[in-house]
Amino acid sequence: MLDEDEKRAGHRALVDRVLNGEGSASAEERARAFAGDGLSPPLDVLIGKVVDRPAQVTEADLAAAKASGCTEGQLFELVVCAAVGRSARLYEAGLAALAEAIEGRQDHAT
Repeated sequence: MLDEDEKRAGHRALVDRVLNGEGSASAEERARAFAGDGLSPPLDVLIGKVVDRPAQVTEADLAAAKASGCTEGQLFELVVCAAVGRSARLYEAGLAALAEAIEGRQDHAT
């Protein structure tokens, strides 16, 4: 089983890879998708759904994004960046909540 430092290192490596690794979408577009903000229409609609309501992504959303000039490869990369960005924010929030709970428990033990 991995220890916490290895898990965090793996997480950082994943984030670095999706944001800075080779790809057909620009690093700027990938960063915006990761943040879930700042993309132009219709990419903003697609990425917004991936981040907040993934079950509501439709073929029409993908077709509109592709019609705006994105290749299927670029769309794939941007969708992955958006999903990893969302999961990274949830991961960090979970770690912060856990740290707060541990700290609160230690404060009560003294």
